Amino acid sequence: MINPKRVIENKDSLAALKRRGVPAPLLVELKGQYETVRSHTVKLERLYAERNVAAQKKDIVAGKKVKVQIEKAEAERNKETIAFEKVLARIPNIPAPEVPDGKDESGNIEQRTWGAIPEFSFKPKDHIELGGDLDLIDVHRASRVSGSRFSYLKNQAVLLEFGLVRLAFDVLGKEGFHPIVPPVMIRKEIAQKTGYEEAVSETDAFALKNDDSFLVGTSEQSILPYFQDEILLEAQLPYRFVGFSTCFRREAGSYGKDVHGILRQHQFDKVEMFSFCTPEQSNNEHEMLLSMEEKLTQLLELPYRVMLMCLGELAAPQAKKYDIETWLPSQKRYRETHSTSNCTDFQARNFGIRYRTKSGKTEYAHTLNGTAFAIGRVLVALLENHQQKDGSIRIPKALADYVGFSEIKPK
Repeated sequence: MINPKRVIENKDSLAALKRRGVPAPLLVELKGQYETVRSHTVKLERLYAERNVAAQKKDIVAGKKVKVQIEKAEAERNKETIAFEKVLARIPNIPAPEVPDGKDESGNIEQRTWGAIPEFSFKPKDHIELGGDLDLIDVHRASRVSGSRFSYLKNQAVLLEFGLVRLAFDVLGKEGFHPIVPPVMIRKEIAQKTGYEEAVSETDAFALKNDDSFLVGTSEQSILPYFQDEILLEAQLPYRFVGFSTCFRREAGSYGKDVHGILRQHQFDKVEMFSFCTPEQSNNEHEMLLSMEEKLTQLLELPYRVMLMCLGELAAPQAKKYDIETWLPSQKRYRETHSTSNCTDFQARNFGIRYRTKSGKTEYAHTLNGTAFAIGRVLVALLENHQQKDGSIRIPKALADYVGFSEIKPK
């Protein structure tokens, strides 16, 4: 959730939320509820003071009287606090000033490109044709077993997956990232606190009703709560994780899109970066996560572009987001393969994740996340961009060092 005091007392924050599309009546309601809770808190503080005076004077009659008043006042404040938090939950994060206006992807702004788009002297194949010819991917048998949007990875494709994981862990380990394999199932209350509507939507997430839990759509959802209700030390920050997990998504809003192949699946593996830091470190940390995404993509020799996402492309917890879109020859366009988001203190407030400053004061941490490798999408880009005229696939040297081969030849 947002810091309500920052919104109510800061005109720039109010203007930013209005720019994001938050209705003015909702902001008025937020301010009204905030003032109501604050007035109840002031009343309680006065009653607590009266109770202390009665205790000091050993005035039993006055003590009993103020005790009844306190119980009533606490019940009233708790009731108003619940109402206030319901309003607060409807307010998204305050966007960074540089986030562009826009309702959809047309409002995103290209920051830069890297790498030359490949030119082929032959008609290039898509990844499914390549995967079939080279016995790397089988979606047909997977559909008979599990339905659409599932696949079997086979032979060298399996080695490529684990090579990508090792490459990411080695590169990020040198930057102080701690390796972690998080749970892929989270309780409903945890999913709700992440702030992502899709995390608890049964049309987007896979719900385990008997357990009142959900399968994660990204390991961010289970790494984020690692430090819930804990206080870190400022000297520990930034604290960075690199996690590997299988992820699950219904892809309910993508009917008819990317049905062919493994670009958009119900089950996929991913290496995810996550960082806890101070507000002062937050902006630089976001740029660092983006630089790591670019470094990994460059090691795979894949052409890409960096996009600054507009307001309409931000989920509720995100204050700023970049996407990396990699070139796919079969589609003759860039497609999203990575994203990195700065969620400031929005999620940390939900989970009570704080840090103690050098002066002894406690503050809420900032949380950031970023894709290292979404395995399926990276395999698509690798196969298509590095295919050769004879039907083989060239493996970039950085990855070849991990898998033990520099090309995949036709059978």
